[in-house]
Order: sequence, then C-alpha cells, then structure tokens
Amino acid sequence: MQRKKLFVGGINFRATLEEFREHFAPAGEIVDIVIMKDRETGRSRGFGFVEYATPEEAAKAIEEFDGKEFLGRMLKVNEAQPRERDGFAPRRDFAPRNDNGFSGMGDLE
Repeated sequence: MQRKKLFVGGINFRATLEEFREHFAPAGEIVDIVIMKDRETGRSRGFGFVEYATPEEAAKAIEEFDGKEFLGRMLKVNEAQPRERDGFAPRRDFAPRNDNGFSGMGDLE
C-alpha cells in the first residue's frame, strides 16, 4: 500500500468529527480527517476521509475497520483514489449523460 489517505463510507449521519477521529485513532497518527457535508444543508453525506502519517498506519486502519460497525453502521474503508485532472471524481452512477452534461433520468414534464 502506497497511499496514506483513506476513503471511509457508511459513516452514521449523526456521527461527530470527534467520534470519527476517536474511532480511527488507535490505528496510528491522524494528520487529516473530514466528514463530507452537503453544501446546501450542511448535513453529513455519510462518507469521509482519514489521512495517516504513514502508509503502514493506513493499511492497519483498513485491516482494523473495514467491514466493522461504527455507531450502528458498517464501514467501508479503502485507499482514497485521486480525483481526475478536472477536479471531479469519476462518476459512479449508471445514468448516461446526454449532450448537455446532465444525466439522462427521463422527462420531468
């Protein structure tokens, strides 16, 4: 494992940043941690990122926390993937895009 930054999915929507930090601290020195929030509502989006001081600590965190429960929800922990060059992560949904860049979800008339 080369990366020190981890993606964490399945975070309880009511989890605080402090609870999140305390849960992941036993794996090693955390240098950055964030729970992603909705820009409009400020509510948790249910995922976040943890960056450790070393790749070994990050690997230990994956081993210790992937598939484990945190505040009633199962976590998915893996290496964070770098964003594409344009600053956007690759799309993960299955709705095809039309020519104007919006996903094709049918007519909304």
